[in-house]
Formats: sequence, structure tokens, C-alpha cells
Amino acid sequence: MSELSQLPLLFWVVAPLTIVFAYTVFGMSGFGSTVIAIPILANWLPLTFLVPLMALGDLVAAVFVGGTNRQHVSGAELKRLLPFMILGIALGVTVLVSFPQEPLKIGLAFFAMAVGLHSILNPSPKGTISPWWCVPAGTVAGILAAVFGAGGPVNVAYLAGRLRDKGEIRSTVSVIISVSATLRTTFYALAGLVLKAGLLAAFAMAVPFAWAGIAIGTRIHIGLSNEQMRRAVGVVLVASGAVLLARILRG
Repeated sequence: MSELSQLPLLFWVVAPLTIVFAYTVFGMSGFGSTVIAIPILANWLPLTFLVPLMALGDLVAAVFVGGTNRQHVSGAELKRLLPFMILGIALGVTVLVSFPQEPLKIGLAFFAMAVGLHSILNPSPKGTISPWWCVPAGTVAGILAAVFGAGGPVNVAYLAGRLRDKGEIRSTVSVIISVSATLRTTFYALAGLVLKAGLLAAFAMAVPFAWAGIAIGTRIHIGLSNEQMRRAVGVVLVASGAVLLARILRG
């Protein structure tokens, strides 16, 4: 519990709001909770604590969102992406436990801003991409998922180029995230990052806020267009990455 007991009051105000909003986005889109929450919460907690924590949360959330819309899942795209994502996760866990935190946080800040800008400037991808893009997409998504807990945007970028129905994209990426979260949680546990009293306590405290966010996001999803959703998430990602980068540079 030492990671939590020393945190300032500001954290206890910002963290619940961040979790609610992050999982509202997840309920809307089937992804995005981690890439939104971690750049904000990394101002107080290390990635080796946050990434496993959000993996547990994403596992529960993805099972709920994907399970309730199973008929919309694209089995063909799952078969293409998952083998390469597993390879990427194995590589990414090695990076997470071996590299210093500061460069990883800087990389996360720039990654969040880049994904956000892409979502704002290109909210409606045109055309259908080759299925062979599953190789780099799956591998890179796995690495980013393991290091930052943020493979969702890459998976969605690939699926948006292959699928056109927003419900099909949301359900498929939710299943991908549930598999990713299961694998990451297993790898993190083997690396000694999960079975800690502080992390499990934080997960228990976060569950009610995450559940509220999913409920809100699911309602919003029904009336929201793909373009509106991608632009809104993009704005939040740019802001989150900028705040994290400014804090790092300020020291």
C-alpha cells in the first residue's frame, strides 16, 4: 500500500474522475481507457504500477463490452491480428521491466499526442487496406500494449481500414483487448508486477468508477458517429500527452 499512502490529495481528486472518463471512452469505442488514463496518472505513479493496473481493468471491461456484442465480432480479423499481437506483447514486457522509466514516459507522451492528432485530422479513414497490414499492426500493438497498455489505437487504425461498421469495430477491438489484457496480466504476474497489495487495492478502488464510465459510454455510443468519437478522443489524448510531457520537462 506504500505506493498509495504517500500520494497527495490532488491525486485522489483527479484519479477517480480520470478513471470514469477513461472507461466512458472505452464504453463508447471499445478501447482507449489506458491510453487516456496512464498519461494523466503517470504524473504520480510509475508505469510498472499503472500498466498492470490498467491491464486488469481492461480485462474486465473488454469481456463485458465484447461479450454483450459478440455477434458483431469479426472472426477473420481476429485470426489475422492475434498471433502477431502475442509476439509483440512478449517483446514489450521485456522492454517494460528492463528500461528506465523516464524515457518510457517521454515516449508515452509523444505517442499519446501523435495518436490524438491523427484522430482529430483523420476521423474518417478512406478505402480498404491490405490484410497484410495485420503483421506490423499486430506486432506494434502488442509492444505498445505491453509497455504503455496502449495497443488499442493501433488495432483500431487497422480495423478502421478493414471494417466499416462502428459496432463491428468496437466489438472486435474489445475482444482483442480482452485477449491482450489476459496475456499481459499473465506476463506481468510472471515478472512480479501484479501480485502486490498496493496494486490489488488500487484495482478494487477503481472498479466502481470504471463500471460507471462503461455504463455512460455505452449509452453515448448508440447516438455517436465514428467521426465525432474519434475527434473527441483525439483532443483528450493530445491534452493528456502534453500535460505529462510538460511535467517531465519541468522536473
